[in-house]
Amino acid sequence: MSEQFITNAADFDPNSISLEDIDPAQPHLFAADAHWGLFERLRNEDPVHYTPDGPHGAYWSVTRYEDIFTVDTNHDAFSSAHGITLDRRSGAKEPKREYTEDEIKEYEERREQQGPFSMFIAMDPPRHDQQRATVSPVVAPPNLKKLEGTIRERAGNILDSLPMGETFNWVDKVSIELTTQMLATLFDFPFEQRRKLTLWSDIFTGGEGAAHLSEEERGAEIMGCLAQFTELFNQRRENPGEFDLITMLANGESTKDLKPMEFLGNLVLLIVGGNDTTRNSISGGVLALNENPAEYDKLKANPKLIPNMVSEIIRWQTPLTHMRRVANQDIEVGGKTIKAGDRVVMWYVSGNRDERHIENPNQFIIDRKRAREHLSFGFGIHRCMGNRLAEMQIKVLWEEILNRFSHVEVVGEPVRTASIFIKGYTDLPVRVHPI
Repeated sequence: MSEQFITNAADFDPNSISLEDIDPAQPHLFAADAHWGLFERLRNEDPVHYTPDGPHGAYWSVTRYEDIFTVDTNHDAFSSAHGITLDRRSGAKEPKREYTEDEIKEYEERREQQGPFSMFIAMDPPRHDQQRATVSPVVAPPNLKKLEGTIRERAGNILDSLPMGETFNWVDKVSIELTTQMLATLFDFPFEQRRKLTLWSDIFTGGEGAAHLSEEERGAEIMGCLAQFTELFNQRRENPGEFDLITMLANGESTKDLKPMEFLGNLVLLIVGGNDTTRNSISGGVLALNENPAEYDKLKANPKLIPNMVSEIIRWQTPLTHMRRVANQDIEVGGKTIKAGDRVVMWYVSGNRDERHIENPNQFIIDRKRAREHLSFGFGIHRCMGNRLAEMQIKVLWEEILNRFSHVEVVGEPVRTASIFIKGYTDLPVRVHPI
């Protein structure tokens, strides 16, 4: 199994393969929502599991809640500076190409000029702390309070524009539109061009929204992203905005002199972080309530459950399946010795279904006790900076939904992303029904 991807995911039996052959990084399993049994088996039989070879190279899978928490909060032993995702290009066996001396020289000169591609979530202290502190005020409580009215107005406008009684794609009409409008506001990005942010997010994460593009077109879009934001960056060094992310980056002591690729890296982080997590939780919540009609009835009977339900939606959906670290030293986790230099993957999607920590984890319960104790935002110094903004957007949206509709009805099968990182949807056919 570790030598190739599973393609017949719908018929996959997690007990049909030997334990040592398990490689959970299977995009087709996630696309078919068929990964649950595999992670349950790992939690029960080999919770810190080693995959020695495969499409993503060698890595450890950490699948239980407590072990994930241990890795996530020990940034001295586990570094983020080598990347945060299980990238096929990192550690995988690829055919080697011989480069000419001129090509090597050109690459080194360009890297020196532009800097390495990096983002503060993929840094260790102190650089991480300095760069995160520069932009974190945008989601501080006073600014969130100011943003709530904007979110509510936009959510209402989006919902009022929906075709009553007709089938449409909730992902595109609501989830993407609301989060992209919010992202444009946070960047003070040209509002009429906001869908560029969605496209760029899909390019950076391998989302299906960019699947139609060739490699050359993707590269051109990425450079276009860098060029447009560089122009905004330069403008706001001269004329700072009131309170937006580009103004903060352009005038922050630790970020005002970023080299181009490091600037791009932080843009990627902020675009993806402000887009994918919220948009897929918005879609996942609609699906979860349709799959659990008793919980939908509970919600309609008591809308005060919305804040707690938001946390349960984010646990249930787990919009980012994993984060990766690299061990700085030999260390024991879950009874296994991880060697210095080994890659370690924290499977949040598994930890959020760990029955050792969460009671009845496979049930969607909107009034669950201690619902915020999920792993979806991570823990420690890399905990999601925008977690409160994400919760607010989902909360406000559901308040406005209940003010308008008796039911958001899922009328067809969802289309899930074939990704081992973004756990989301490209299509969720629904109909909305008036009160």
